[in-house]
Amino acid sequence: MLNVRMNNSKITVYVVSCWIFAAFGGLMFGYDIGISGGVSAMDDFLIKFFPHVYQTKLHAKENNYCKYDNWLLQLFTSSLYISALFASFFASKAATKLGRKITILIASIFFIVGAVLSAAAKNKLMLIFGRILFGIGVGFGNETVPLFLTEVAPIQHRGAVNIMFQLFVTIGIFIANLVNYGTSMIHPNGWRMSLGFAAIPAVILFIGGFVITDTPTSLVERGNEEQGKSTLMKIRGVSDVEAEYKEIVAACEQAKQVKHSLKNLLKPASIPPLVIGVLLQIFQQFTGINAIMFYAPVLFQTMGFKANASLLSSVITGIVNVGSTFVSIYLVDKVGRRKLLLQACCQMLISQLAIGAILVTSLSETGTLNRTLAAIVVLLVCTYVMSFAWSWGPLGWLIPSETFPLETRTTGFAFAVSTNMLFTSIIAQLFLTMLCTMKAYIFFFFSGWIVVMGLFVFFFLPETKGVPIDSMVERVWMQHPIWKRLF
Repeated sequence: MLNVRMNNSKITVYVVSCWIFAAFGGLMFGYDIGISGGVSAMDDFLIKFFPHVYQTKLHAKENNYCKYDNWLLQLFTSSLYISALFASFFASKAATKLGRKITILIASIFFIVGAVLSAAAKNKLMLIFGRILFGIGVGFGNETVPLFLTEVAPIQHRGAVNIMFQLFVTIGIFIANLVNYGTSMIHPNGWRMSLGFAAIPAVILFIGGFVITDTPTSLVERGNEEQGKSTLMKIRGVSDVEAEYKEIVAACEQAKQVKHSLKNLLKPASIPPLVIGVLLQIFQQFTGINAIMFYAPVLFQTMGFKANASLLSSVITGIVNVGSTFVSIYLVDKVGRRKLLLQACCQMLISQLAIGAILVTSLSETGTLNRTLAAIVVLLVCTYVMSFAWSWGPLGWLIPSETFPLETRTTGFAFAVSTNMLFTSIIAQLFLTMLCTMKAYIFFFFSGWIVVMGLFVFFFLPETKGVPIDSMVERVWMQHPIWKRLF
């Protein structure tokens, strides 16, 4: 046992293993995000399932802004998020009735079956059904893992522990990009390997599901008070947990008075976290991260990397993405949530405006950038990805998971997760068409959203650093100059 004492708690080997195993739910999600785009670009995959798209690709006129615009391929990606949207509400019920641990196990099982079915797909029906199962696994995992991490983390490190979910998402994306590069050279079934390998993080999550404990809050909420207290002592590494335990019991007693959590989302105590949780998910998708991540390979191609452009851009942006998430883990409990979000808005706005200006003035539909401008844009891409990775990426999951009162926590977070899935599916379905229509001006479109996001954070988002999750109403919402009017 590690003997690092902090505020009546220790970081033990066991609790760290719980964090890591649970965070594999993020790696599972990230791997699927990264694998979908690469697989849908493989010729063998297109010939098997989308022969018309393959023929169009062979004869289409090259256009910097429109060459990937096809609604069928976009639907292949977005269908998972639509499935996850509906699954998140069932996951909310499961997390409340069965506990966080069992719900995480359910997520891993759906993902394993989805991976096997997708890899073995013989026709579009099998492929789509596999994507649906993937989506159910994502819905259950994304609903439960951030809640689990928030509830088992010590107060003073809650932000850093929760951000492990997003860290593993970025690692999953990075691994998927490397896998896609390797399997794209294996004909004709490389795509099967890419999809099948998704089972690996899911298997690790499944095994971890038997190692991790359920959260003390979930155990007490379901009437297992003694087990909840012993679990709290186990994950804190100390025997004196009376103060925190009493806080959990009080929150659970209050939650028991609530019979219909959905109705209670409209009560004053839940309106601020509901509005903020939903809007953060919308804003996360409208930062323009999809535009940047999609466009990176084209920018690298203009620098002369050609065949290796996709790998190089994936490696560079992937390293920046993962590395910058560590920055968030280090800073989130030191400087707070608001400062990270506001700083990132400034950095993302400058990067987006500069990229848009360069592309509007210097890149035609069929031309290329000169090497100097391309190098500048690549640097701007990295500064943009960097700021997103230490702010809106991880904090979009952290803040909703820590701000709802217990009586509406799983239901409220389900609304946040489902909103994320809904707008991810919308962006996945429409982005390439938007890029083809708006061209480089799409960067100015996202810049406008970043301004709105910054204003929202400045006026409406309170700081939650260091506040116990069961004291948010009294110490945050009732003290906020705007939200206190609801009480």
